[in-house]
Amino acid sequence: MSEAGDITGSQSVDRALKLLSLVGRSSEDGMSLNEIVTRSGFNKATTRRLLLALMRAKMIDQDAVERRYYLGEEAYVLGSFAAPRFGLLEMSMESLIRISRQTGDASFLSIRRDTHSICLHREEGTYPIRTHALQKGFEHPLGIGAGSLAMLAMLDDAEIEEVMERNAETLATDFAEVPISDIRAALTRTRMKGYAVNPGMIFGNSWGIGVALTLPDGRLAGAISLAAIDSRVQEPRQSELAATLREEAARIECKLARMIDREHADKRVRSRPAPASPFTGRRISL
Repeated sequence: MSEAGDITGSQSVDRALKLLSLVGRSSEDGMSLNEIVTRSGFNKATTRRLLLALMRAKMIDQDAVERRYYLGEEAYVLGSFAAPRFGLLEMSMESLIRISRQTGDASFLSIRRDTHSICLHREEGTYPIRTHALQKGFEHPLGIGAGSLAMLAMLDDAEIEEVMERNAETLATDFAEVPISDIRAALTRTRMKGYAVNPGMIFGNSWGIGVALTLPDGRLAGAISLAAIDSRVQEPRQSELAATLREEAARIECKLARMIDREHADKRVRSRPAPASPFTGRRISL
């Protein structure tokens, strides 16, 4: 195959994976063809062709009545295979439920993906007035939002500068209401307090608190956070909410440590040579 053919083929793969990601993040409600075209920026003919390829691979399925697209059975199978390695959500669910029950506010689990954060789960609280600033599947530049800010603050200074530089265009275009200086000031406060506060960065009446999750070796694992209307995230309640998040973060990190210890133990067992047979080297007369 020519070099031009290789490039064209890789572009098709990149585009197909982008569509798979779009549909996957809207797995509960699905997406119409027009929605996918608008969100992806591809023309309708290209989008339809790529969707058909994904459907043949059973990565995407189309509802026969509503004609909306959903993740397919093969995506579920692959996700099941990946779950043991990327089981952070499973380990965090009890804590998220407990946070939302205790506080009445929505709680979230987010992870880092390169220069952005992605919300993996939103657990609803019982308080009747809710903020909908963050939903499952939403992606924000690191530093935008409480959990995202908590993760950014865990990076070293050089990596923070790299992330900020790479996100500069997105921040200027999509989050012009959040000056870079405000993010830098929030990073300083986060490191001083040990938790992040989003004082209505995106929506004035939607505040959040976030705490980073780390692995035993200090690497970033993700973040848990909560969001509520501004009047519910003022002192002294703000400190109380932060303490609740820290407590649950410690529980999750203990689970992560136990999982890693088990994985290391399993690897040690698998790497041991098989014990020699007691009959090795003996001649047996029959």
